[in-house]
Amino acid sequence: MALFLFRRLITLMLTLLVAATVVFVVLEILPGDPASVMLGLNAEPDTVAALRAQLGLDQPLTDRFFGWLGGMIVGDFGRSYTYSVPVTELLADRVAITVPLALFAITLSTLIAIPLGVFAARNHNKLGDVGVMGFSQIGVAVPNFWFALLLIILFAVNLGWTPAGGFPGWDAGIGPALVALLLPAIALALPQAAILARITRSSVLEVLREDYVRTARAKGLDRRAALWRHAVPNALIPVVTILGLQISSLLAGTIIIENVFALPGVGRLIFQAIAQRDLITVKSLVVVIAAVVVFVNFLVDLSYAALDPRLRRGGDML
Repeated sequence: MALFLFRRLITLMLTLLVAATVVFVVLEILPGDPASVMLGLNAEPDTVAALRAQLGLDQPLTDRFFGWLGGMIVGDFGRSYTYSVPVTELLADRVAITVPLALFAITLSTLIAIPLGVFAARNHNKLGDVGVMGFSQIGVAVPNFWFALLLIILFAVNLGWTPAGGFPGWDAGIGPALVALLLPAIALALPQAAILARITRSSVLEVLREDYVRTARAKGLDRRAALWRHAVPNALIPVVTILGLQISSLLAGTIIIENVFALPGVGRLIFQAIAQRDLITVKSLVVVIAAVVVFVNFLVDLSYAALDPRLRRGGDML
């Protein structure tokens, strides 16, 4: 188990280093100059040069990279070109919206997908199975922003049950805040739930064909008990794997969904920073999101040890 954890920690650190390097290089080679964008097309060359020096853009590429990377390690993400405040301050103001939204969405996705997947597996090739697969096909095919627009038209415009956008703030109370996050969370959750339901169905069906499940049934265990006591727990490893991978899709989806619903979260901040060519903000936020995704997948790896006894005994099947 100790070797398992050590390998995963080394992989986590190397992945973060590679991600930071790729993000920095890709954004640096993009055409255009942040100082020129900020000052406009008619700016004088000496004014642009002075702003480049103020922003540190006149320094060598390697110096900027290692300075930025060293700052990231100690929690200094740099200073926003556009807002003239530390990026950590911008992030702290918006993470209180994006994190609850992502958690809300992944909770809804799990609560929808796993019961539907198990139900479809239990009713294999029957009407219920066909219905769940039809739902999953629609969920996979339709993008989340289209779901978002349909939800706004139905629940906000026609029924008036929820606001069409905006966020009242947590100071207004948990109830109004959660109501404002409900439609965005559903728009994010439905496509992910469709994928997760298919994976759950396939995994449970595969486990149901195993010899130990047939042996349990032969010993007199009824179908429901065999399903929930033997099949579902052993089918969870691929489900948990996909669940961890969906975190990245959810965080990427917030960039669009937060703009559709006018939520002042991290996703909308990234969109605005890209439009304003605020490279230091974009680089730092993308690396933060990458770090969250890598850390979540590290937690998924740890969950394997809870689900698979072989890892607790010192084996490593991954």
